[in-house]
Amino acid sequence: MSTPTDFNTSIIEEFRANAGRVGGPFDGAPMLILHTRGAKSGQPRANPLVYQPAGDAWVVFASKAGSPTNPAWFHNLVANPDIEIEVGADTIPVRARVAEGDEREKIWTKQKQLMPGFADYEAKANRQIPVIVLERR
Repeated sequence: MSTPTDFNTSIIEEFRANAGRVGGPFDGAPMLILHTRGAKSGQPRANPLVYQPAGDAWVVFASKAGSPTNPAWFHNLVANPDIEIEVGADTIPVRARVAEGDEREKIWTKQKQLMPGFADYEAKANRQIPVIVLERR
């Protein structure tokens, strides 16, 4: 059985080999690679994520497939919000911020409409899933 790290590595390899396009369960979904640093370790991390385009920004969701806890990358992002993302063949410096209130609700509602699986994640998680806006620096 593969580990989540093996799964992420294979997705990242496919992403980079195909200018940001990934097949399988992510076929047709907009994907990016989020580069963070470990909040405690300072070690570089890379996570492939589905995103929602938002004007000149990108929005990602700390859903962890409906887990009751936030993903580690979210804690890293809050600790160190100035990061880089890979979108297509480009690497872009961004600053992350957590959307709140009406802004969060509007984005989250749209994401559930675009990809209904996110509503399933919300039902399973028993927590408010953080919505993170990545704005170009």
